Amino acid sequence: MTFARVKAAACALPRVQVTKRYDGSTVLKLDGCFLAGLATHPSAESDTLVVRMEIEDRERLLEDAPDTYYVTDFYRPYPLVLARLSHVTDDALRDLLATSWRLTVPKGRTRDQKRRVTL
Repeated sequence: MTFARVKAAACALPRVQVTKRYDGSTVLKLDGCFLAGLATHPSAESDTLVVRMEIEDRERLLEDAPDTYYVTDFYRPYPLVLARLSHVTDDALRDLLATSWRLTVPKGRTRDQKRRVTL
């Protein structure tokens, strides 16, 4: 899995844009809010995707697939999960991005509108 594939999959979702952070790294945003990107903190491994994830759901991923998902002390307080791109399947990527999209979508959207989003 490459970040180019992540970008292509994310841009298939409504209102997702590819932007640059202050440090020049590429991030994916939904209506200006962080959706996903490559982890840039030194505590993360290289080629690691960071996406929004409820902490309870993150804990299940960490338990079920520790070779794919992890979290460092820096990221632990935030509702995020780190995913090793070398281990992420296409199906897992779609699930990660759809989950992050639902968590990022503005509160004004209805629950049914959030559920309809799939890749």
